[in-house]
Amino acid sequence: MKKTNNKDNLYIVIPAYNEEENIESVAKEWYQIIDKIGNDSKLVIINDGSKDNTLKKLKKLAKSMENLIVLDKENGGHGDTVLYGYNYALENNADYIFQTDSDGQTLPDEFWPFWNEREEHSAIIGYRNGRQDGFSRKIVTKTLRIVLLLIFHCWVTDANTPFRLMNKEILEKYYPKIPEHFNLSNVMLTVLMVDAKEDVEFKHITFRPRQGGVNSINLKKITKIGIQAIKDFRRIKKELKVNRGK
Repeated sequence: MKKTNNKDNLYIVIPAYNEEENIESVAKEWYQIIDKIGNDSKLVIINDGSKDNTLKKLKKLAKSMENLIVLDKENGGHGDTVLYGYNYALENNADYIFQTDSDGQTLPDEFWPFWNEREEHSAIIGYRNGRQDGFSRKIVTKTLRIVLLLIFHCWVTDANTPFRLMNKEILEKYYPKIPEHFNLSNVMLTVLMVDAKEDVEFKHITFRPRQGGVNSINLKKITKIGIQAIKDFRRIKKELKVNRGK
């Protein structure tokens, strides 16, 4: 086993949209991770144009949390906001980047096995076996798995999990290839890494029901995003073929 570098820093990236009911508890839970790792690690929460009190609560928290970075941007969707956070982390010399969501569905305690193995893999991604957030979401995950198999000819355990740890080298290599404002940026990032046979490890995680508030993504939005994603996946697949042929 490789020796771990105790001087590694971590940037946790969390997008937030209308999460006033969850944001305080989520920020406090994940801030404990940052606090324990130290080395000028940061918790980066990006307010994606929320219409409620999410930003107000974040600014208040930041007054007592010196390593909480609050970014504010116009609403662009989850994928766009995740890329915004990744870019910020890389620009600020993060060694490792971890992404999760602001709805309280993931457990901070399950982060440590990922961190302890950070030097053994380029990326470690959680997979949600028995996710507890509704039947429609389970169907979406299974359908996405089949779509990616048909288009990219690779089997991805769980491409869109908001529980992923990546080293800066692999993120720098693949995130620029994702289209600007792409709604399923984590999906595309996973596929690009798996397709290139990078060292990606999948670990089982707990995925609880949303801890408060209402999910902004309904079945109608999921269908619309899915149709556009298939078009984008096909276009990106063609681009990959062209680039490999050069």
